Amino acid sequence: MAQLWGGRFTKETDKLVYNFNASISFDQKFYRQDIEGSMAHVRMLAKQEILTEEEENQILSGLEGILRDIENGTLRITDEYEDIHSFVEANLIARIGDAGKKLHTGRSRNDQVALDMKLYIRHEVVEINALLKELLENILAIMEDNTATYMPGFTHLQKAQPITLAHHMGAYFEMFKRDRQRLDDIYDRMNYCPLGSGALAGTTYPLDRAYTAQLLDFNGPTLNSMDSVADRDYVIELLSALSTIMMHLSRFSEEIIIWNSNEYHFVEIDDAYATGSSIMPQKKNPDIAELVRGKTGRVYGALMSILTTMKGIPLAYNKDMQEDKELTFDAIDTVKGCVALFTGMLKTLKFNKDVMKTSAMKGFTNATDAADYLVNHGVPFRDAHGIIGRLVLYCIEKDKAIDALSLDELKAISPVFEQDIYEAVSLETCVNKRMTIGAPGPDAMKEVIRIHKEYLSLS
Repeated sequence: MAQLWGGRFTKETDKLVYNFNASISFDQKFYRQDIEGSMAHVRMLAKQEILTEEEENQILSGLEGILRDIENGTLRITDEYEDIHSFVEANLIARIGDAGKKLHTGRSRNDQVALDMKLYIRHEVVEINALLKELLENILAIMEDNTATYMPGFTHLQKAQPITLAHHMGAYFEMFKRDRQRLDDIYDRMNYCPLGSGALAGTTYPLDRAYTAQLLDFNGPTLNSMDSVADRDYVIELLSALSTIMMHLSRFSEEIIIWNSNEYHFVEIDDAYATGSSIMPQKKNPDIAELVRGKTGRVYGALMSILTTMKGIPLAYNKDMQEDKELTFDAIDTVKGCVALFTGMLKTLKFNKDVMKTSAMKGFTNATDAADYLVNHGVPFRDAHGIIGRLVLYCIEKDKAIDALSLDELKAISPVFEQDIYEAVSLETCVNKRMTIGAPGPDAMKEVIRIHKEYLSLS
């Protein structure tokens, strides 16, 4: 078909060049945003008396019909059009005639695609934020149910100190909460309307850009027409935020994979979120967690791709920037799928609480508290540290936990130990006496849970 920009050219574009240049195969994804942006533009043109009221009504009716027919399946978007903008405009002209040729008055495809991308990204930010909220609600439910579920806390993947499952889950609550805050920041920063910037230098038509921005729920118009069409910072920010979300999901998945192993057996993954082996009948593999972990690299790749694409582009618009769409669409779909699946897996996860508690007891996670006991009985900390080191070595040789030793055995290592050592190094005591805000003690956790509930109710 003839191109909407074809007047300057005396030859048809080579078919291979046309296919290479075309974006309809992927930018059709924001047909709704393109039509909604066009409708706002038309209303503004009529308000400014650039279009007559009759022309406004004709164009709006035509655009509404195109949107309706796309969504009910009677109008198909095909690759005979170069991009979604050409598709909409060509179909509008075919339906309403010459009035449709006035749709593009006072705008360029450059500010049009910038608008479409912003509208699409803005919508997806809201959707991803909602998925993260659902994930947070599930994490909070686990926290509420497990303030007294004891488990080992780790550093260097070595058992360190006793904590609760609620406290461990709370760390992930903080991560995904920050992810939502980043999405909110991106939304606020990007929420300025580029439409009316033209190709790069605005237009001589008396547009009311503030009115267009208002119709599309932007905070206002962008203030530099060159930056308006050349800016993809919001895409880079989104992909960075999505990469961070995936990093958090991957860390969480890694722990679930470890916890699901025979050696740990802290959790059991629901059958709906696991698979078996084609050769080993005993296997129950954590495939969803592994796929989430694996797809993290895919989203990282999208971020690196757009950063690399944008690094050498002079002002203003260049066709390189068309590369922002496919990788961004893919990253968004990947993250949405991963968050939804991970939430379902987490919701159905079974925690083996007795195994967790036994692991904490056998891992010398109360060794620091034993050292504190000696310090509180007058032993210098450095000496107490050495005493407990010898005590742990003795326990390893005897295959016993600290609180499983007799008092005689304890006194043989240090005469300072008395009967009250057993209460001092119990898991309950070790956890419960850590009461500063952010620690795993029950009162501290109760306050954190209250804060989290209030946050979710307001966001």
